Amino acid sequence: MRVFQGIDEVAAAIGAHLGYSEWFEVTQARVDAFAAATEDRQWIHVDPDRAAAGPYGTTIAHGYLTLSLLPVLGGAVFDIAGVRMKINYGVNKVRFPAPVPVGSRIRCGARLEALERTAKGANLITGYTLEIEGAQRPALVAETVRVLVE
Repeated sequence: MRVFQGIDEVAAAIGAHLGYSEWFEVTQARVDAFAAATEDRQWIHVDPDRAAAGPYGTTIAHGYLTLSLLPVLGGAVFDIAGVRMKINYGVNKVRFPAPVPVGSRIRCGARLEALERTAKGANLITGYTLEIEGAQRPALVAETVRVLVE
């Protein structure tokens, strides 16, 4: 994991790819818990028997479940010390190019895209890609915005 000591170090690294998280297994238990929390119980996610005959041959993770894993997987790639707060502000863009079959492993790559100074700190735009082990297309490509408060 790379740890930046303040906004100036982050600014100096804009454009850099920071590496990858460890591989993370997407389990049926996690998909079921996400379905219960969001009340999105579509069969393609929660019914292994029916999904076996579906288009992917198995259940798949919700796209928004993969998105919700960015803080933990992205947080394993880099952190920023020397700021009072880091606040998720939003997402500029999200795409789900490939489904994540239950039982597969994903990892997160992070790239610092842009930094805009503000009166209280900065807004950091980070590009994330969630890869599926052995797959040609990523599960998720997203660009997030985080507010850094000094």
